[in-house]
Amino acid sequence: MTIPVVESSAHHPGHPAQSPIAPLSDLTADELVKIREIISAEPTFTLTTRFAYVGLEEPHKREVLAYNEGAGPRPDRRARVMLLDMATGASTDNIVSLDQARVLTSVAIDPAEGQTPILLEEFDAIAGICAEDPRWVQSLADRGTVPQKVVCIPLSAGSYGFEEEAGRRIVRVLAFRQDYPEDHPWAHPLEGLCAYVDTIDRKITRLIDTGAVPVPAESGNFDDPAVQGEPLSTLKPIEITQPEGPSFTVEGRSVTWANWKFDIGFDAREGLILRNLSFTDEGEERPVMYRGSIAEMVVPYGDPSPIRFWQNYFDLGEYLFGRFTNSLELGCDCVGEIKYFDAVLSDELGTPFTIKNGICMHEEDFGTLWKHSDMFTNSSEVRRSRRLVISSFTTVGNYDYGFYWYLYLDGTIELEAKLTGILFTSGYSEADAPYTSEVAPGLGAPYHQHLFSARLDMMVDGVANAVDEVDAVRLPFSDTNDRGEAFTKSVMRLATEQTAAREAKGSVGRAWHIVNTEKTNRLGQPTGYVLYPGDQPTLMADPASSLAARAAFATKHLWVTQYDPAERYAAGDFVHQSTGGGGLPAFTAEDKSVDGEDIVLWHTFGPTHFPRPEDWPVMPTDYAKFTLKPYGFFSKNPALNVPPNQATGHYTNPSAGETHGCHS
Repeated sequence: MTIPVVESSAHHPGHPAQSPIAPLSDLTADELVKIREIISAEPTFTLTTRFAYVGLEEPHKREVLAYNEGAGPRPDRRARVMLLDMATGASTDNIVSLDQARVLTSVAIDPAEGQTPILLEEFDAIAGICAEDPRWVQSLADRGTVPQKVVCIPLSAGSYGFEEEAGRRIVRVLAFRQDYPEDHPWAHPLEGLCAYVDTIDRKITRLIDTGAVPVPAESGNFDDPAVQGEPLSTLKPIEITQPEGPSFTVEGRSVTWANWKFDIGFDAREGLILRNLSFTDEGEERPVMYRGSIAEMVVPYGDPSPIRFWQNYFDLGEYLFGRFTNSLELGCDCVGEIKYFDAVLSDELGTPFTIKNGICMHEEDFGTLWKHSDMFTNSSEVRRSRRLVISSFTTVGNYDYGFYWYLYLDGTIELEAKLTGILFTSGYSEADAPYTSEVAPGLGAPYHQHLFSARLDMMVDGVANAVDEVDAVRLPFSDTNDRGEAFTKSVMRLATEQTAAREAKGSVGRAWHIVNTEKTNRLGQPTGYVLYPGDQPTLMADPASSLAARAAFATKHLWVTQYDPAERYAAGDFVHQSTGGGGLPAFTAEDKSVDGEDIVLWHTFGPTHFPRPEDWPVMPTDYAKFTLKPYGFFSKNPALNVPPNQATGHYTNPSAGETHGCHS
């Protein structure tokens, strides 16, 4: 069932529901049209100018909080617009005021420091550019095929100091044979062939051909019934219903569920955003997180071969993965009582378009919330847990990524990434064995990582926050530990930005406590939340590599910075062909205090993938997540007042007339 939309402006205590567009509301279609009108009136705008990125330029947090509390004016409504001239390659970074209807600033982007994200127009041109080069056509012929039977995969180039690439927009191209229109080309890589292409001059700048090898022939058509096999016939339908409707209420993009309140946002680069997350405790609405999103991700591959050494993708900064968000379908992507939200974005001509049902929200049962059967009082109580799920799915080339925010009745927050889709394949020989798995005859899948950077603008009971690193500590035999069984914990305050760049450590259960430095609970302890990290490998590339310089955020599990509205992206603003140094290394260069300040946590998490045969021809979903859990934020279990469920369902051996409840 789909829940109807209740449309209104985001509502805050200091302003009426019908106030002007809230400061952090997504740009509307009308605003995107207005942005195009403002930009196109500029004298530098031409027929070849493209809108590489359009998004909300968020005002400073203190301005937003003052407005929400009725203590200040609504901040100027602004957009950030990155432009690229496809005739010259020149690009600019612009700030547009919608309230003033003018361009406030326009700064030329130095290609030596990075470039705007890759355009779909550039991707679409690649096959034609390659087909016009006789060297490429000959290399295809050497492999028994022609351009019409080949799919060209244009990929971000990285930065490797090639002189002919200085100042130019480059993509690198790998090729796959497609035997017929419904044939999935990933099963047939043309190994040993790669082209470097200038998308502005529209030519191949370098062709690498290490020699033709046999093309894997076996089909990878996972959607072909002949490949799927006989359908599994023993599964019975599962139906999820809420006869009284869902427990949440929605006003525009503002949501209330149980004790939670928050706003939903969306961006072409970051995708799904949660804003203004608060929990009502004993009648008081208490802030927890101002803003949460994925701020960057990198997918580095470990194959050092001449045609693949450069394979590493920054799916936000280079590709704008939010624009590839799927339109979700009831019963397939989302099950139950569903509320959908659309996403409105700008295309490369500055025209608004809508991703219908880009965001899905629903409740789901989550087992036992709490339970105890007491031997002394004969009390037996159990409560069912449920969670609110806010999710979206995006497809970037071969991979599909789902991002699922979970809110729980006990104040817990989780973000889970779901990874599925198709492996990026290669040819396979014994020489590839140290870096590649064989997943089908002659078909390889290079080892790789998926490293996400979650930007968590925390606001635990206010803006004066700090982070304590807490480790479990074994204690040796001593006068106070004469049996050697005692253990304790160590607590270290992360005082400055550079000392707060940390790695997880599973052997000691390392966790990071975000505490308010000005407020305490009834026990005199600081109110706080704890980040339980995803404890998986950080970036595997050598620290001296080009990739490590560009993806420095992925070398640590945790970074903590002082809040700055300009610091949005973990690898910097202009990632495509950047040489590195942007993002978190630059943000932390001044080593500012993060003790009792308005702080942002950046958490790196994600899997290191040594592909299995079972991952082919389409991958079962893999999962990676982290958890934020209240620690001293409440005075007691905040879910004590959750009422018991009346048991429903079917029993295999029910007693006649027996009723079942969740307490006695």
